[in-house]
Amino acid sequence: MDIDVSELIYDWNTLEQTPASRPVELVDETLRDGLQSPSLIQPRIQEKVYLLYLMNDLGIQYVNTGLPAASEVVRHDCRVLAREISNHGLRIRPQCAGRTVLQDVETIIEVAQWAGTEVEACLFIGSSPIRQYVEDWDLDTMLRLTEEAIRHAVDAGLPVTYITEDTTRARPETLRRLYTRAIECGASRLCLCDTVGHATPEGTRQLVTFVRGIVAETGVDVALDWHGHRDRGLSVANALAAIEAGVDRVHATALGIGERSGNVPMEILLANLKLLGYLDWDLRLLPEYCHVVTEACGAPLPFNYPVAGADAFRTAVGVHAAAIAKGMAKGDQWLGERVYCSVPASLIGRAHTIEIGPLSGMHNVRFWLSSRGIEVPDLVAEKILAAAKQAQRLLMDEEIERILVTMQRRMEHTA
Repeated sequence: MDIDVSELIYDWNTLEQTPASRPVELVDETLRDGLQSPSLIQPRIQEKVYLLYLMNDLGIQYVNTGLPAASEVVRHDCRVLAREISNHGLRIRPQCAGRTVLQDVETIIEVAQWAGTEVEACLFIGSSPIRQYVEDWDLDTMLRLTEEAIRHAVDAGLPVTYITEDTTRARPETLRRLYTRAIECGASRLCLCDTVGHATPEGTRQLVTFVRGIVAETGVDVALDWHGHRDRGLSVANALAAIEAGVDRVHATALGIGERSGNVPMEILLANLKLLGYLDWDLRLLPEYCHVVTEACGAPLPFNYPVAGADAFRTAVGVHAAAIAKGMAKGDQWLGERVYCSVPASLIGRAHTIEIGPLSGMHNVRFWLSSRGIEVPDLVAEKILAAAKQAQRLLMDEEIERILVTMQRRMEHTA
């Protein structure tokens, strides 16, 4: 293409945005928080292992394998996944979740010992006034539980991420006391949680900035995580805001599965991070990653779901199809992929498709035929379009093929 592609799209997104200057790490919570959805099927260990390899091959750095104190089944699966990582030298690193309770910490220690590898202990406690009220906790109790659990894990040689549930509704003074105590006890990371999807992007920025200030006051090199939910539909926006504000690692799940409305969707987050320049990974395995979770967990995938949905790179509208076809006709995939889409299909190993339906034009028909190497007279193409205009839905391939066969027979008979 002769023209500079940067001249074809004016990007308002970058006017006030500084270029990505540091890597962002990701935690895949599909097998822990994701499976808390009451509507899902619990996948078999073989399916979990396959998903683990997909996470690893996508470049995701950490996987939360589960909460081993929940049941013997979960504990077994945590062991198997951690050992699979250890035995096969996978790059992805294992985590286990637990409450700030000594018994929970013991189960994580046992998983690490059984698997023969380091397992990150992700220890959580509620931090908001509403949680304190319903649990009958006072701050002294919370500080004691925090200290006991973290010190026990650190003494056992486990790296610890200290997680305050419902951080986005917690009082500043409570967070200051809890985080300071956690750092003093040896936590290497702090995780800020939007447990009920309460935050907005601006609230997220303010919270991250505040906690960064707490860490700076301690003088200890402690990293920050963000764990968000999408009850208000803001999970991806909040995750990006948290990254811009300075968090080092973000948690997400495949297809955003999880309790209530779910979590940050990993595939959408990955696509956005690549488009924003935060990572340069090969994302062509994303469709398979999403498919495995759909099948193994019974997670429905809406047809209009971003990135992974059936219609994400599919059109049957005449005006749109014409623009895409003209872009393709200029001999450049870049044009065809972007003229009516902000996420290039090839970014995740997919391709744009043009269908034929009641809102289609002749470009739809010609594109459908040419993509299959079919050449027909104008009369045949017009017959296909006329059938589509009278339909209430898209024409199936079989229906178009029947029209082609019928018209071919008619022309042979006439001849």
